[in-house]
Amino acid sequence: MDTISFAEGAPAPELLPLEELADCAGTVLAREGKSILSYGAGAGYPPLRELIGEWFGVHPGRVLLTNGGLQALDMLARKLGRGAPLVCEWPSYDRAYKLFLRAGAAIMSATVDDQGVDPNSVEVALVGQMKISFIYLNPTFQNPTGTTLTEERRRKVVEIANRRGFLLVEDDPFSLVRFEGERLPALFDYTGKASVYMSSFSQTIAPGLRVGFTILPDALADPIAAAATDTYITPVQLGQAVVCEFIRRGSFEPNLRRMNEQLQLRRDAMLAALDKHFAGATWVKPEGGYFIWLGLPAGTDCGEVLARAEGVTAVPGTEFTAGINHMRLAFSFAAPDEIDEGIRRLAAAV
Repeated sequence: MDTISFAEGAPAPELLPLEELADCAGTVLAREGKSILSYGAGAGYPPLRELIGEWFGVHPGRVLLTNGGLQALDMLARKLGRGAPLVCEWPSYDRAYKLFLRAGAAIMSATVDDQGVDPNSVEVALVGQMKISFIYLNPTFQNPTGTTLTEERRRKVVEIANRRGFLLVEDDPFSLVRFEGERLPALFDYTGKASVYMSSFSQTIAPGLRVGFTILPDALADPIAAAATDTYITPVQLGQAVVCEFIRRGSFEPNLRRMNEQLQLRRDAMLAALDKHFAGATWVKPEGGYFIWLGLPAGTDCGEVLARAEGVTAVPGTEFTAGINHMRLAFSFAAPDEIDEGIRRLAAAV
């Protein structure tokens, strides 16, 4: 029996633009191979930094390119969060939470519901705190819940940050992976581009390229770039040059449309399968992203369910600091025609 993976939070291999990326790689190696295969700037490949600066209307000196988006968060947590209080969502992206623990941060949690993080919960987390290092939010198609912070709540969270004088760190890798509904402005826009904005090309081109980017406030740009240089001298310029070429030649938008069409098929297949096999469970229909957050009746241990399940994998909610009766289902990796069978196998183990 082949295993069907709802654990892999990544695009299916058949969605990757292999031929186009191979051509981009050949082009950049022929054009500038000697420079991009040598050491470069710790902040990353300058042409891609300039392009991202143009996208967001900021100076390229504020743009930091890293080996995946998580690396920038690690450097930021070590710079600002060591021994200091910070606020993150509950449930929270598991890898971010582990980075904060490793940095020695004092973590306070703000509850996420079907409309994203609750601003009232943010206020409660801040009670008694004179100063915190930052608040970390994944506001659009959140990992793990798939929920999106409403416009009203975005404005409220920014108002709280401005009033209390703390830094917002926005992790936004999924906002372009939208199938329906209207795109909401980023928290970065509501702050007048004064906050930290993080994203990645892992979800929109290919994760193996390992190209993430972060837009930092002026006061943090040089110190974090210096930390990057001290950590690995230079990021992988070849992957960054390939991404830049892919965008410059006009391949990014049509590839994104193609990927989103295929991901929507997978999401719709999973929603239909849940309706069919999981009566009594709860979930929220995401308008994009990769994930559905499945809630089983109180007292159900999803870790035990997954241990019993044959031929299917998912991630228990406890990995994301949530209760035992939740699990994260990724619809991005499995083929549409195997999703119903995977959900059936999962239901049989409950």
